[in-house]
Amino acid sequence: MVAVIDYDAGNIKSVAKAVKSLGREAAVTRDRDEILSADSIILPGVGAFGDAMEKLTGYGLDGVIKEAAARRIPLLGICLGLQLFYEGSEESPGAEGLGLFKGVCRRFPKDGGLKVPQIGWNRLLTAPGTRLFEGLPADPYVYFVHSYYASTEESEGGAAFSEYGVRFTAALERDKVFACQFHPEKSGRTGLRILENFLNTQKG
Repeated sequence: MVAVIDYDAGNIKSVAKAVKSLGREAAVTRDRDEILSADSIILPGVGAFGDAMEKLTGYGLDGVIKEAAARRIPLLGICLGLQLFYEGSEESPGAEGLGLFKGVCRRFPKDGGLKVPQIGWNRLLTAPGTRLFEGLPADPYVYFVHSYYASTEESEGGAAFSEYGVRFTAALERDKVFACQFHPEKSGRTGLRILENFLNTQKG
């Protein structure tokens, strides 16, 4: 069973629907025992960093997510979910993230004529040997919607990068913790393959 964490954020149902389209059972839940007994856990998210952390903390899910990572249950953050894995964000000064990865998410620069948020398809630059992108052609295109970004080097878990005025982390992969800044559930067959690769990751 795949636990899709419910903390009143946007995009949760579409992620659960994508999981089900791959023939997997998906439970939208905030129940600790159900989450920690799942084969895989997904933290989706559309919204503001501070509000999301307030909800996660209020439901006691921040500790559950950290415990899941410690137990080596495959864990995937999507969009805001990726950003919540960091220590904080310029979007919400003073709000502490989950701290699974070091660093602070930053807003795309206003200069340079770029539209913020970035909305649309963009190319990935994938690191060699990554599990999320197994079986996919080099440098696939995926769908993004975000105003903030993180920057992580390959040695720290950066699995894919993209460019939109600046180079930013498009995917993370470290042990059993994964994340995508893009939306695999909105990225066609490529996105479903990425999601399937994650779901094929084993516990422990």
